[in-house]
Amino acid sequence: MGTHYSGSKEEKSTLNAFIKLMRATESINNRLNRHLADANLTVSQFGTLEVLLHLGPLNQRSIGEKLLKSGGNITMVIDNLEKSGYVKRKKDPEDRRAVLIYLTDQGRSFIEEFFPKHLDRIKQEFSVLSEKEKETLSELCKKLGLREEEN
Repeated sequence: MGTHYSGSKEEKSTLNAFIKLMRATESINNRLNRHLADANLTVSQFGTLEVLLHLGPLNQRSIGEKLLKSGGNITMVIDNLEKSGYVKRKKDPEDRRAVLIYLTDQGRSFIEEFFPKHLDRIKQEFSVLSEKEKETLSELCKKLGLREEEN
């Protein structure tokens, strides 16, 4: 279903593309979030565990930048993951003022087992696309995401 807006052809095609992008995103997120909820994880918690698994210990600011989340949000995410026993905070050995977030053994074991299962769910979502379509989608999303704001 497209827009019912009666503007110019460019306005209507832009709105239609936007609506389809948002609906697809919401639809995929709803299905994938159920899998995360079954594991008692939020999207931000999963993202934090995944980034720590693949990049190693990071400070909270770096995690927030990777996940496009605010400092306050990441603090709460880290607090909850710490309560669950998945991460721990430690002083950065190279900078006494900084704190790094590390996966605990329990956290590493959990995300190493859970990540492939979640990746399978993502692959199922994208199975309706050919490899070429996935490449095109990636390029288009990157182009939209990197667009600079006009001042």
